[in-house]
Amino acid sequence: MKKLLLLAFFTVTAFISNAQHEAMADTKSKPSPPASTSATIGETTLTINYSQPAVKGRNVWDGNLAPFGKVWRTGANEATTFEVSKDVTVQGQILKAGKYGLFTIPGEKEWTIIFNKVAKQWGAFKYNEAEDVLRVKATPKANDMMERFTIKAENNGDVTLMWDKVAVAFKVK
Repeated sequence: MKKLLLLAFFTVTAFISNAQHEAMADTKSKPSPPASTSATIGETTLTINYSQPAVKGRNVWDGNLAPFGKVWRTGANEATTFEVSKDVTVQGQILKAGKYGLFTIPGEKEWTIIFNKVAKQWGAFKYNEAEDVLRVKATPKANDMMERFTIKAENNGDVTLMWDKVAVAFKVK
């Protein structure tokens, strides 16, 4: 009986381990894999969860991926989430502690960074401007080529969105 129980235990353990390994491999092989970045700004924890689409030779800004002048989910798959543990300012404007959907409206000379009450949603398909809690402006700059969309949060409060040959930064304090 003991041997049978041990055999069952090792079989289940191996199955779980294999399933976890396959799930991790599947995540890495997705066309737009999940990613996250976090920073500690003073006593505040900032966490951003997003998915990383790739350029793949496409026209990112004028096509259907992230066209100028239209609300973009700021990544791929589920809406990007922006979470702060305490009240902060973003570009000098107050944002209460909480978890938000992070959207943007890309533009050639100016971007609008949007913090929306509805953090859990798929893309921007059901985005509702009435649920915005904050909109701020940021200036895009030329950047080295970044194949995968990447967000970088730093402990000094700089948050930078980078994709293709564009970088857009905003300040969290």
